[in-house]
Amino acid sequence: MNAPQPAAPAAPASAVRPAADLRARVRAYETELIAFRRDLHRHPELGRQEYRTTRLLRERLLAAGLNPRVLPGGTGLLVDIVPAGTRPGTPLLAFRADIDALPIDDAKTDSPYRSTLPGRAHACGHDVHTAVVLGTALVLAQAAATGELRQPVRMIFQPAEEVMPGGALDVIKAGGMEGVGRIFAVHCDPKVQVGRIGLRVGAITSACDRVVLELDGPGGHTARPHLTTDLVTAVSRLAADLPAAFSRRMDPRWGVSLVWGRIAAGSAANVIPQHAELEGTVRCLELAGWREAPEVMDELVARLAETYRAKWSIDYHRGVPPVVNEQTSIAQLEAAMTARFGDGRGPVVEDTEQSLGGEDFSWYLEHAPGALARLGVRGPHEKGVRDLHQGNFDVDERAIAVGVELFAALALEHGRV
Repeated sequence: MNAPQPAAPAAPASAVRPAADLRARVRAYETELIAFRRDLHRHPELGRQEYRTTRLLRERLLAAGLNPRVLPGGTGLLVDIVPAGTRPGTPLLAFRADIDALPIDDAKTDSPYRSTLPGRAHACGHDVHTAVVLGTALVLAQAAATGELRQPVRMIFQPAEEVMPGGALDVIKAGGMEGVGRIFAVHCDPKVQVGRIGLRVGAITSACDRVVLELDGPGGHTARPHLTTDLVTAVSRLAADLPAAFSRRMDPRWGVSLVWGRIAAGSAANVIPQHAELEGTVRCLELAGWREAPEVMDELVARLAETYRAKWSIDYHRGVPPVVNEQTSIAQLEAAMTARFGDGRGPVVEDTEQSLGGEDFSWYLEHAPGALARLGVRGPHEKGVRDLHQGNFDVDERAIAVGVELFAALALEHGRV
C-alpha cells in the first residue's frame, strides 16, 4: 500500500492549531484503510492464529516510523506514540481493536472481498475495528511530528476476542495496560446509521459464563430406586429447580439468568445411571451479580443434590464481566463526536441499549476507566438488518473514516486522562 506523503516539518508549538486539518488527514488515508480492511476480510484468522494480520499491521506501523511490539504469543501488538517532551509517568490514552475472525462461513457470495477461507469470516466487524485503530495511529503519528499531539497514546491490537475469557487478558499479562489512564474502543453496530455512534453510561454488554454440573451415584436397577441414587430424577429436578432458585437468590436488578443447553444421563430404560451432566450459561447484566454468581451456585447445588444423595461437582468457566462504561469517558466521546460531525441536520449520537452478548473489553476496565461506543455501519438505503455473527454481515465502509476521526479527535482535543 502506498502511504500518503509525510506532513510538513513541525512548526513551533505556539503556531500550531490542534487538529486544524484533521478531516483532510483522515481522508488522505481512507482509500488505503478500506483496502486494508478488505484484505483482512479476504484473509480472516481465528483467535491466537492472527499471524498474517499481525505481520501486516507491524509492517505498516513500522513504515509510519512507529515501533510496534508484538505480544509474546506471536499475535497482536502494541504501539505507543509519545510526543517529544512528554514527562515520564504521564498516563497514556489507549485505543483498542480486536483482530480475530469467527469460525463461520462467509455467505456474501457476490462480494469482491468475500473470505477466501472456508469456515472463516470477519462476521463481527473486527476488520473494521482494526482499520480504525490503524488509521488513528497513522494520523496521530503525523500529529506527533507536527507538535499537535500533546499526550501519549497507546494502540492495542488485541488477538482472540472471540475466545473466552478473551485475548484482553493476554494484553494485560504482557503489560499492555501499564501506564494507561483511560481506554476507548468501538464496536460495529448494524442497527446504527453510518455517521452516528451509540452511547450508554454504565453496563453496555453482559457477563456470560459457562457452567458444567456433574452428578454421580452408584447406579442400579430401576425396580429399586430407593436402594441407590436416582440420578435421572436428580438431574431433572436440578435442571428444573436450580434456575428458579438461582434467580430468587440474586438481586433482580442484576438481571441474572441460568439457562441449560445440554442434559445427559443414562443409556438403557431399566438401568439407573452412575453419571449425569447439565451444561448451560449464566448471564448477568450487572458486575455485582457476575461476581456473586459462582458462590451462590455452589450453595444451591449442594442443597439440591443432597436431597437425592447425589455426589456433585461444578466446573464454572468464567467468561467475561459486563462492559461498564464510565461517565466521564462517555462525555468525552459525545463531545468529540458532536464537535466533529454535528452539523444540525440530525443527531450524530444516540442512546443504545444493553446487549446480552459478552465483550472482553470489560477486562481493560478493571484496570482503567473507559468506554465502548457502538459505531454505526448501516448504510442509509440498506433494507433489513444484517446482524452480528451472521455470514452475510457487512458494513458501510465510510464508518472507518468516522471511527478514525472520532479517535483522533479524542487524542487531540477531547480525550483527557
